[in-house]
Amino acid sequence: MIILAFALSLVLLLITTLHVYWGIGGIWPGSDAKSCARAVVGFRGVDEMPSAFASFAVAACLALATLWPLALEDVFASPFPKEGLAATALVIGLVFLGRGIAGFTPWWRRLTPEQPFARLDQRLYSPLCLLIGLGFAVLAISEFST
Repeated sequence: MIILAFALSLVLLLITTLHVYWGIGGIWPGSDAKSCARAVVGFRGVDEMPSAFASFAVAACLALATLWPLALEDVFASPFPKEGLAATALVIGLVFLGRGIAGFTPWWRRLTPEQPFARLDQRLYSPLCLLIGLGFAVLAISEFST
């Protein structure tokens, strides 16, 4: 399970880094703020990136999630009991699974129709959320079963 924990943390660290980059004004994968927003936000009519505050808030949540698999696998000392870490990992997993599932629903497609977001969401973002959620669930359940 240690390899899964490190893989999850690495992926989440990369996603965290992207949100910090966008928070300081980065425009990749677009060529300007509007094209970046259409690629990574995707809401109907979006023409600008979320505020720096919003980007940094998401980055902060992701940074905490990055630490969770490592704490669960005792890579570093944590003041939280293992049961609490496992329960929280399960909740984090459910959040990612929910986001991943939402990406394949007609409701989400109506909410986020902008291209290239809609295509990237079905090919990359939602499947990645499903994998992250599954990884957290596996770590949590394996902790509960020991």
